[in-house]
This record gives sequence, C-alpha cells and structure tokens, in this order.
Amino acid sequence: MQYISTRGLAPALSFSEILLGGLAPDGGLYLPETYPQVSDAELDAWRTLSYADLAYEVLRKFATDIPDADLKALVHKTYTADVYRNVRHGEEAARITPLRTVEEKNGSKLVLQALSNGPTLAFKDMAMQLLGNLFEYTLAKQHAELNIFGATSGDTGSAAEYAMRGKKGIRVFMLSPHKKMSAFQTAQMFSLQDPNIFNIAVEGVFDDCQDMVKAVSNDHGFKQKQKIGTVNSINWARVVAQVIYYFRGYLSATTSNEQKVSFTVPSGNFGNICAGHIARMMGLPIDKLVAATNENDVLDEFFRTGVYRVRKSAETYHTTSPSMDISKASNFERFIYDLLNRDGDRVRALFQKVETHGGFDLSGKPGSDGDEFKDIAKFGFASGKSTHSDRVATIRDLQNKYELMIDTHTADGVKVAREHLTPGVTMIVLETALPAKFNETIREALGRDADRPAGFENIEDLPQRFEVMPADVEKMKVFIAKHTGL
Repeated sequence: MQYISTRGLAPALSFSEILLGGLAPDGGLYLPETYPQVSDAELDAWRTLSYADLAYEVLRKFATDIPDADLKALVHKTYTADVYRNVRHGEEAARITPLRTVEEKNGSKLVLQALSNGPTLAFKDMAMQLLGNLFEYTLAKQHAELNIFGATSGDTGSAAEYAMRGKKGIRVFMLSPHKKMSAFQTAQMFSLQDPNIFNIAVEGVFDDCQDMVKAVSNDHGFKQKQKIGTVNSINWARVVAQVIYYFRGYLSATTSNEQKVSFTVPSGNFGNICAGHIARMMGLPIDKLVAATNENDVLDEFFRTGVYRVRKSAETYHTTSPSMDISKASNFERFIYDLLNRDGDRVRALFQKVETHGGFDLSGKPGSDGDEFKDIAKFGFASGKSTHSDRVATIRDLQNKYELMIDTHTADGVKVAREHLTPGVTMIVLETALPAKFNETIREALGRDADRPAGFENIEDLPQRFEVMPADVEKMKVFIAKHTGL
C-alpha cells in the first residue's frame, strides 16, 4: 500500500517510509491511496479474536511492507493485560478496551468503551504504545535515530513520553502550554527524569505549540539534519492504530453485521474521530460519528454550518476539559480531503486560506468556497457542544445514578451523545481518560477526590524537570540542536 498527501504534490511512499515523519513535504497529511475494504466474512471471523490479533488483522491492511511475523510480534508485545492494567472494578484487563453499558432508554443503549487503561490513563496510550514499538523496530533495522518533536494539550505528551522513555535511538522534545494542564497531567510528564525526555512549557496556548511543530516540520533542511519525527496525530501510524478500537467496539456491541452502532468522540484535534471516519470508509457499519466539543467549538460550528473558522490564541478558552482546548484541528484536513473527493489542489487552496484568512466556508452560500457541506450526512457526521456546567452536571449524574465516575472529556462526550441517540442503535462513547487526571473538577462535581489506580497516589509530589520557553520557533530550534548534538 502506498500513501499520498492531502495536498497532492508529494510522491507516494510506503508505510515504513512515512512512519518516522509527520507532514508530507508539501505540507499535507498522508492518507492511503485507497482505503482497504473489510468484508462481512472478515468481520464475522474477527468477532472472536483477542485485541492483539484484531490489531494485526487491521494493521496488515495498511502496513503492507512490514513482514507479517514481525507485525504480529509487535502487536502482541503492545496489547497485553499488563500494559493496560488500570481497569475499573469488574473490568477485564485482557479485553484491553472493555465496554460498559451505562443506560438503556426508549430503545436506545448508551455504552462506554474504556480506552484509558494504559500507563498514562488516557486513550492516547492505545496508539502510542504501538508507535513506540514500531519506531524502535524500524530504527533498529535502519541503524538510525529519531528526535520526536511534538505538542500536547495534556494527554499526547505523557503517552508519548511513557511509550518512548528508555527506547534506543529516540529522544522526545514535547511542548505543552505553560500552566494550562491539570496538576496530574503536568506531574505525569514533568516528573519523568529519563535523559531522553525533554519537557518544554511554552508561554502560550496549545495552538502555539502545534504551530511550532508544523513550522519545524516544514523546515525540511532542519528536519533532515536533526532527524525530526512526530507522534502527534498528524503521524499516520497514530491514526491507524486508533482505527482498531472502533472495530473492537463495534464487534463487542453487536451480534451480526446487519446491526449498526454510533460513536460519540470528545474531539479537539480531530485525530480520534478521524480514525472512526477511516473505519467507516473501510466498511465498518457505523451509523453516526458524533464530534463532542467543549467551549472551543470550532468543529461543532463546522458540522452545524459548513464554516471552518479557526480561533486566535486570545479567543481559545482554557477549560476544565483542557485536552480539547484546541482551535485549529490538525487532522481535519484528512476528512476535508475525502469530503472534496480527494482534490489535492482544492485542499491546498483551502488550508492556505486558513493561514491567510482564518478559515473557509463550504456552506454553498454566496461567496463561499464550495457547497460540499451538503454531503456531510453521507459521511455520518454530527456534532454537539458541552460547557463547564454541562460536564459537572453529567459527572454528578452518572455518579449518583450509576456509581460511575467519569472524567471531564468523557462527560462532554456523554452529554452530547444523549442528544444524538437513535432507537435500536447502540451509542458508544469513547472514554478518553480516567477521572484521576482531572481531580480539580471531580472535587467540584462530587465533593471528593477522584479514584486513582494503584501507583498514582502521590504523583504531584514527585520532583519535576522542565524548561519554560517563549513561543519562538528559532529559539526552539536552537534548544533542539543543543540537546541532539547533531
């Protein structure tokens, strides 16, 4: 299988050739030339597989240049009950992403899919643990090294660092917005003392961090000399690893391929829900893909109006679901590429307009950039928005009714999911983190501390190691070069 850029000007490359990079040379994002299709017979055969074996079956359709035996060994090393052991009471760690029915009303079923049982208690571990093993495998084959440069609003950073710590030939330079993550998230990252991990707290918001990552990715000379790669969801392997749990969720929630399910996904950067879009394009029987946003409702606005309007840093709210405090969704381009019937020239023009005019308009109204918004329904997308008072009320509601404690982002998901229920169609909400990561809001909602898995009791008290830096690309390049020695 070959991969092409959403902007149409980069050569087609194999899975291994794009694995260690981020953006394509033309500034676009990689996608497969065509989405592989899944047959009814395959879905039937996959129903009884372990998570690791299912991962192998999905990934072998995309990573066609990795020998089957090597790929199988990598997924079995990654998806183990020991790695994903931070389960709730009554959940089975060996299932990796167990389902829990929350409520059934009026013929509709609301289900949580636990994606947060990994080492950092966030869904990012689902892909990042695999990425760490894939990177190490590929670098060893090439006798090469890699300097990962990424941005995080909270969860990507810790997931990447825990996946890459101690890995041979890999350094991690992770940007995060200074003082804008929860105390737990901050401690998780900054308490790591591994010599290959560098935490940089940027004076600004997440989008400032992400813009610097993209700027460095587009400086091809620096990128090549410093051997820069990325683990943000602009990396294709990150996204494709997330496709797996949509298949697992569907197969666990249904008994036949005639049944459909919907997914609600708390979304800021559009990576997680983009994986659902890819699964649906492969033929997985998904009814709706519901994007749940917080007060930073750029995606909700698009799916309601057809207008994509990026907010400036000053207009980006710092909320109690901080991992979604994003106003420029970097994965969104992958979906727009499909929405525009894979017209790289138009995608390139639209995303250049994002940089010059702050967005684009596909509503079809006079003066707009196109009328493709009318086709949104074909792709199953819907959306909704949740605010601080909504998420506090939802956390309180699920605790009181079901003795189920959820985090702030998952609460946004549940709130919006309840607005999009369809009789006879199971709605799966992707649980994106465990509540311990957002204790401040849990205390506000419930009047007590969040439950913590064993080993995380006093994480905030550990010594922290990080650098505070301005949002300055040139200064960042100097810092990276100093610590790589290249």
